[in-house]
Amino acid sequence: MSPFFIKAIQLLLSLSLLIVLHEFGHYIPAKIFKTRVEKFFLFFDVKFALFKKKIGETVYGIGWLPLGGYVKISGMIDESMDKEQMAQEPKEWEFRSKPAWQRLIIMVGGVVVNIVLGFLIYMMVLFVWGSGYTGPEQMPDGLYVAEEFEQYGFQNGDQILQVNGKDYENSLAINRDLMLRDVNTITVLHSDGTKETLNIPEDIGDTLWQSGLTTPIQPLVTVTLDSIGKNTKADKAGFLVGDNLTSINGEKVTSFNEFKRKRANLETNEFTVGVIRNGATQTLNLIAEKDENLGLSAKQNVSIETKQYTLGQSITEGFSYGYDTLRDYVAQFKYVFTAKGATQVGGFGAIGNLFPDAWNWQAFWMTTALISIILAFMNILPIPALDGGHVMFLLYEIISGRKPGDKFMEYAQLVGFFIIIALVLFANGNDIYRAIFE
Repeated sequence: MSPFFIKAIQLLLSLSLLIVLHEFGHYIPAKIFKTRVEKFFLFFDVKFALFKKKIGETVYGIGWLPLGGYVKISGMIDESMDKEQMAQEPKEWEFRSKPAWQRLIIMVGGVVVNIVLGFLIYMMVLFVWGSGYTGPEQMPDGLYVAEEFEQYGFQNGDQILQVNGKDYENSLAINRDLMLRDVNTITVLHSDGTKETLNIPEDIGDTLWQSGLTTPIQPLVTVTLDSIGKNTKADKAGFLVGDNLTSINGEKVTSFNEFKRKRANLETNEFTVGVIRNGATQTLNLIAEKDENLGLSAKQNVSIETKQYTLGQSITEGFSYGYDTLRDYVAQFKYVFTAKGATQVGGFGAIGNLFPDAWNWQAFWMTTALISIILAFMNILPIPALDGGHVMFLLYEIISGRKPGDKFMEYAQLVGFFIIIALVLFANGNDIYRAIFE
């Protein structure tokens, strides 16, 4: 099956699960507080539904527009804009007749479910599959450091021992931590055997974001080629598996990372590459666009170890993992409000690409947990028409003792609806632009 369809199926399955459970987060407290729920839909049933069935006082169904789902609660000003119902006298089973604290619980129910679900999935994944990590022993060649990052004292071949004075288990997570967390010091073991504690600037995340250098530290890849793509530029130029790269346009290279960096800085599409083959030096000629894939792959001495957890450990570690994931997402949200960040916003295409192109249950559940936490955060934003908008107005009512007027709520819902539609169009427009031009 095509990787596109594998990702699409995973996306549809994941979103369907998360949407249904999110809506149950509203439905269950509504029923507990004896509030009538008129409709419960997966996806939107604009004009018609793919399936619907009335059970009791609620119509359950599946719509045809996969942009979310909803529960229609009697006596509530929502996206349905049911003015006729709101013009009548309030009934005891309606949302508007319930105390503000009950309405608040009903509205936050969906977000709570998404948060709890994300944490529970992480706990389950850690218990079933454990977690992967790569430390110094799993990366004997050490790390490659971008040239711009050497000013802080890093050297190629470094091993990360500690961050902020604590032992650091997974070296592959360092770029994320530099971007999103408070990293003050990093203790490294240089390739000459000396240890050094390096001071990291407080604003390192912003500096990296503005410069576009979001992955300044990577596993060091050797100069030994281990794969040549068939009929690629490298294949046609005469490269062979086992060749050791020595230079590009006469400039020495000591790692495949350095080779890629120097190639990206070339001002010409014609260049030479020096290799050592069977002890003899050869020079191969290449003509390729700067972003064109040459078809070269080099040996990377990196392995991933798996750490297993007991049930008790998986609960505590899963909670920590979920908390850190939520914190990191909130931390990176500030970048959305920059010119560069706005271009990185993605819609369904970007979400779909989070899934692997081959079916893998561990990856599926990890991605589903991440999306669940993202949905929780996005839904609690104080935008009318989102759960957070309703929560904002309910908190105002509880604090001030005054309930916003129905007309005001109708206009607020309308404004919020247009804001959401604009954001959806913008995000998916970015996906389309990247698919065509990048």
